Amino acid sequence: MRARPRLVALDIDGTLPSWTEVEEERAEPPGSRIRAALRAATDAGARVVLCSGRSPLGMTRVADRLGLRGRDGERMWLVASSGTVLCRYAPLETVHRETFDAGPAVRAFLDRWPSALVAVERPGGGYRVTAPFPAGELPGETVPAGLDDLLARPVSRVIVRDPAAAPEEFARLADTLDLPGADHVVGWSAWLDLTPVGVSKASALRRVCADLGLTEAEVLAIGDGHNDIEMLRRAGHGVAVARSPQEVLDAADAVTEAAEDDGVARELERWFG
Repeated sequence: MRARPRLVALDIDGTLPSWTEVEEERAEPPGSRIRAALRAATDAGARVVLCSGRSPLGMTRVADRLGLRGRDGERMWLVASSGTVLCRYAPLETVHRETFDAGPAVRAFLDRWPSALVAVERPGGGYRVTAPFPAGELPGETVPAGLDDLLARPVSRVIVRDPAAAPEEFARLADTLDLPGADHVVGWSAWLDLTPVGVSKASALRRVCADLGLTEAEVLAIGDGHNDIEMLRRAGHGVAVARSPQEVLDAADAVTEAAEDDGVARELERWFG
């Protein structure tokens, strides 16, 4: 990428510093450098799009803490739930949702790992779950439900989780199984996201670019997780955060510093400083 990016796609967890989740403001709030870098990007005409595996409600507080809003009074875009839900904010509005029949894939995994927890996003916010998840992992209200009930209708995303397991075990099993009708990504913990085949952060960003009259070549993307790989590969300039998994580093054009070392701000300053 030689020209300035016209769209900046930012992952959240592991890419943005952890203070974005802190409720309390200090006398000198943290994050002035990244906020200034984001303002410089938007002042230069770029759109900033948060792209996350989180549900939409789990993203809005981060947007608020960063002071993000759409350019020229327009509402900003949010790519949520690993690309299966596309929103505008604020106010929060879902403008596109991908769904699939997750039953065959979920049951194929549970046949081999029957102790796993299962959660399905509710379109209005929160989750329906087979059993409680660890505190703080799922934003919004969680409603208990049986597995058959969870899988009785098309869904956008399914989370399969075992807090007692190692992520490597989950990844090995998921990679060896036939999970019909679903793509999968394993996170930093034993957390498996199941999404419709071909749907990702990258596919959702293509919709955003089409709406804005942009191309993927005009995108600067920054991320650190397996669900960022296609986004980094397809962007005009893909940047991995330090200490990302090797597969993510290999997919990127460049590597920036870690989240808590202002890696995102440093990368934005290269283009908009």
